[in-house]
Amino acid sequence: MGCLENMKYEILAKNCSFKEAREIIRSNSTERYEVPPGFKLLDKALIGVPPLIIGIADEKLIYAYTKPCHGTFIVVVEDPEGIEHVRRNGKPVQ
Repeated sequence: MGCLENMKYEILAKNCSFKEAREIIRSNSTERYEVPPGFKLLDKALIGVPPLIIGIADEKLIYAYTKPCHGTFIVVVEDPEGIEHVRRNGKPVQ
């Protein structure tokens, strides 16, 4: 795992509400997992209102990344270690 800033990533949406983020993730992923607030990806704790959903599509993670004072973004990032971490520790959801 590493810093998002140092990885190849794509931003699907900016300044989303947590509810909007869940819907965007659901509609753009083939696998979905629920995780608690504080779940770590890239050594950073995820911030949000439960349920936090992380999606996987084409072996890429899709999740809401909240930067205080900057808002919530939906990011798509290649992170094989993160994918395994989510599959191992997240709760599969529809």
